[in-house]
Amino acid sequence: MADSTSTPSTPLLKDELDIVIPTIRNLDFLEMWRPFFQPYHLIIIQDGDPSKTIKVPEGFDYELHNRNDINRLLGPKASCISFKDSACRCFGFMLSKKKYIFTIDDDCFVAKDPSGKEINALEQHIKNLLTPSAPFFFNTLYDPYREGADFVCRCDYDNPERHPFPMCGMNLAFNRELIGPAMYFGLMGDGQPIGRYDDMWAGWCTKVIADHLGFGVKTGLPYIWHSKASNPFVNLRKEYNGIYWQEELIPFFQSATLPKDCTTVQKCYIELSKQVKVKLGKVDPYFNKLADAMVTWIEAWDELNPPSEAASPAEIPNGSTK
Repeated sequence: MADSTSTPSTPLLKDELDIVIPTIRNLDFLEMWRPFFQPYHLIIIQDGDPSKTIKVPEGFDYELHNRNDINRLLGPKASCISFKDSACRCFGFMLSKKKYIFTIDDDCFVAKDPSGKEINALEQHIKNLLTPSAPFFFNTLYDPYREGADFVCRCDYDNPERHPFPMCGMNLAFNRELIGPAMYFGLMGDGQPIGRYDDMWAGWCTKVIADHLGFGVKTGLPYIWHSKASNPFVNLRKEYNGIYWQEELIPFFQSATLPKDCTTVQKCYIELSKQVKVKLGKVDPYFNKLADAMVTWIEAWDELNPPSEAASPAEIPNGSTK
């Protein structure tokens, strides 16, 4: 029997993980996540109108950044961060100084397992991060034919052998030190001919680089409950071009290879940007712009994250911290 005076165990990776949340609204959804998120630091990226006040429930350790902060911190390089699209979350990836990132959308809630117990998705992600992935492709759907089975978001059923993976930005964790510079969610939303393909773009790029450098990827658990806050018809208009372009995009990424001298994520990503410009630029001029933004992203990442030293929180200007 445990000693009643014993100190509660420290949450896994308490000081090594940031939670990144993109939002345009008050973060009441955090109340449901409080038992699981409260020990961790939150980086909130406010999308849309920077003059709008975003309310965060009391008791959370957080910093809040809006478009003004992005422009002030990155200057001309701020052009690589999307506006009016959840792709703005990658600014939080760039700001963080922690080893790991968990990112979640503000319309995602705690799911329950078949017994009715609440699922601590963050803890499951952390356990995934701390254990090696299998070296072989496996069924991410587990047993999809069992009663009550779910299907994984963003999963393609007709992929040929070089498999991408079903990455969804609303429920994602990764080793920032290992793969962070590749987690660029592209140019989406306001001023761009496409939106909502941000996590798929990042997933395609990341998988090419992970395969090249020998990094592992896991998909499947943990589950969350997604109560979509956006309008599906508006979403379709944003995704319309991507539906056609992906007929070119998916084969491009499945055949993409990187030279042996690409030994870092940054070098891999710059090389991939060159291939995007050469091979996808002819699909639409947008991809030339996106390829340039990929380079800008890496330059901005390296400025904020010098290899020899990490900037302290005091060196990050503006934004509100609590």
